[in-house]
Amino acid sequence: MKVTEHISSSKSTLFSFEILPPHAGESIHTLFENVDPLMEFKPKFIDVTYHREEFILKKRNGGLLEQKSIRKRPGTVAICAALMHKYGVDTVPHIICGGFTREETEYALIDLNYLGIDNILALRGDSIKGQNDFTPSPGGHAYASELVDQMKAMNAGRYIDDDLENAIPTNFCIGVAGYPEKHFEAANMKSDLKWLKHKMDCGADYVVTQMFFDNRKYFEFVERCAAEGINAPIIPGLKPLTSKRQVQLLASRFHIDIPEDLADAVDKCRDDKEVRRVGIEWAINQSKELVSKKVPCLHFYSMGKSHAIKEIASALF
Repeated sequence: MKVTEHISSSKSTLFSFEILPPHAGESIHTLFENVDPLMEFKPKFIDVTYHREEFILKKRNGGLLEQKSIRKRPGTVAICAALMHKYGVDTVPHIICGGFTREETEYALIDLNYLGIDNILALRGDSIKGQNDFTPSPGGHAYASELVDQMKAMNAGRYIDDDLENAIPTNFCIGVAGYPEKHFEAANMKSDLKWLKHKMDCGADYVVTQMFFDNRKYFEFVERCAAEGINAPIIPGLKPLTSKRQVQLLASRFHIDIPEDLADAVDKCRDDKEVRRVGIEWAINQSKELVSKKVPCLHFYSMGKSHAIKEIASALF
């Protein structure tokens, strides 16, 4: 079932969350242990992130260095299939531009279609670790809007391989990212909204936002989207703080503001146990206000940990 169908058929705010694939070599049972506690809240869909390759230098015999490509968190498609099989829940794999040609993207989409996965989050993705700017792979996409174009073409039965006869159209529901505090590469919010509108015009069906800690940023974002003619569902993304280190880490890595009241409360905490309590209470209050405004869904970024999200969900659903 499509994300947009879940939203349109529900009279109340939905619950969903995002997970990270296990590191290469780890057991999927660790993932299940973090998913299990959240299934009692009946998530309508679970997002599974995709992490692009990294390049490392390996020393060879003779002292020469060899550059090798590695993927630390592989298996997004397989994990989506495993979650669907184990829990009977819809999954949303992330598809990124970086590291793929258009043909490789098409092969991935064909695999997803075979598995009956009809929801996708289309993202440009980050630059390779150690590089300042995003550079597309040769023959790959430079922007998420180009990914959306390719997905919509397949929905219309148009594949890259012109020799295909009687190609069956896919039926993907396509989500894209939105940034209540603007994407860090955008010159300003107006420019950022222009590119979001372009993604929607290319055929995206819904938006899920970057995490935020100030609901006013989300509400203002939704209003500005509507003014730009973006009327698709806009799902708020949330993340509870659970350690002092996250205040700086999240602000710098995701280019978001931590409200002064929240930062001050965390600063007064004696240890991370107290920070966790502050973060959960803040997220509960955030969530209650969002639910009161009838947002379509509360989407939680788990970062591989579910205990805090379970406490929040227990207070809401």
